[in-house]
Amino acid sequence: MTVLLDRPVAAPAPPRPAGARRAARDPFIDLLRVFGMALIVFQHWTIPVLSFDGARLTTGNALATPGVWMVTWISQVMPLVFFAGGAANAISFGRAGESAPRWLAARLRRLAWPLLPLAAVWIPLPHILLTLGVPEQPLEVGARLTGQLLWFLAVYLIAVTLTPYALRLHERYGLAVPAALAAGAVLTDVVRFSTGFEAVGYLNIVFVWLAVHQLGFFYAEGRLRRPWAMTAGGFGAAALLVAYGPYPGSMIGLPGAEVSNMAPPTLAMLAVAFGQIGLAVLLRPWLLRLPTERLLAWAGPRIMTVYLWHMPALFAVTGVVVVLLGVETPAPGSALWFAGWPLWFGLLCLVMLPLLKGFARFETPPSFPYGTAGWGGTLAAAGLVGGGVLTLTVGGFAPGGGPFLAVLALLGGLLATAPRARL
Repeated sequence: MTVLLDRPVAAPAPPRPAGARRAARDPFIDLLRVFGMALIVFQHWTIPVLSFDGARLTTGNALATPGVWMVTWISQVMPLVFFAGGAANAISFGRAGESAPRWLAARLRRLAWPLLPLAAVWIPLPHILLTLGVPEQPLEVGARLTGQLLWFLAVYLIAVTLTPYALRLHERYGLAVPAALAAGAVLTDVVRFSTGFEAVGYLNIVFVWLAVHQLGFFYAEGRLRRPWAMTAGGFGAAALLVAYGPYPGSMIGLPGAEVSNMAPPTLAMLAVAFGQIGLAVLLRPWLLRLPTERLLAWAGPRIMTVYLWHMPALFAVTGVVVVLLGVETPAPGSALWFAGWPLWFGLLCLVMLPLLKGFARFETPPSFPYGTAGWGGTLAAAGLVGGGVLTLTVGGFAPGGGPFLAVLALLGGLLATAPRARL
């Protein structure tokens, strides 16, 4: 961890809780977020191996092909997304010039408001499609997976809520904070794999992802240095953990695997995260020379819409091509798979385009004409929004009372936030 300290690289000024001078957006962080989301979408649209036997939709994973797991050390970009989120939160909080509750309330509204149109579509949609004769099992798969994708938002809400406190710890203890979180991840895995008590592994949702989020604070202060050492140390540690530990090589969960490095995250995932962050910072000067201004200007205001709606686009195309027409995914890596991929990807883009046009407007929440919440109201709002997102993550949008309760929680959280807070 000592590679984090020493002379700074070029980066934004240290965040200040209040009264800080507003700084320009950091294009490197924006690029990481857009790149991360693009790779998530690309992977979700590319890796499914789908077949339908007339009653049941079977879903496989192209990355389960022997030897392909090494790709996931780069394609699993959630570490970069959490790292970029930590840096963005530190920069935003430092330049906001307002109270922590007001900052958090604005963040909550930006994260929760786009979920309402998703719920408005998906709560009635399964019932409507069932009455039209759509087979129940494929429909249930789509409804559940649409909600399960929100796991990231649930964890990110924890990181955002804790950001004002985490920044205080960062200013006081520095490297000791991510080191303590990493130690918690080590202890969690030791208990998990030595006792067989799998449930304890879910503590690493907090330890691993908050440690990565905390590293973003160091970038925001310009204190990430020697990225080559971070890259070698992170990927090297991951290789040793995979070679001699109980960890699989893949950084995404694969069908039939006894252990997943992702759900829940493991120490191997944290090591890969360290390597990815070092690699990204190592490439930073080259990345900043790329002509990405127009791309970032277009993609930035739509990134949440892409995240929420790219899986519904996948299910729409799957429903027509696989379920209705009976066209199965060819064997991954075969000539037929490569030949059909452009058509498959093109259809997905055609479906995604009107979704972007229709729902991107919800990325900017409206303001309500009443006062500002304090810490109590804002934390209650965070709990309601988090509870709603967690309910959808666990149960998805499958028919039942869960989605209705989730929407009520989201609405309650939105109403409890500071209405005029905008970032």
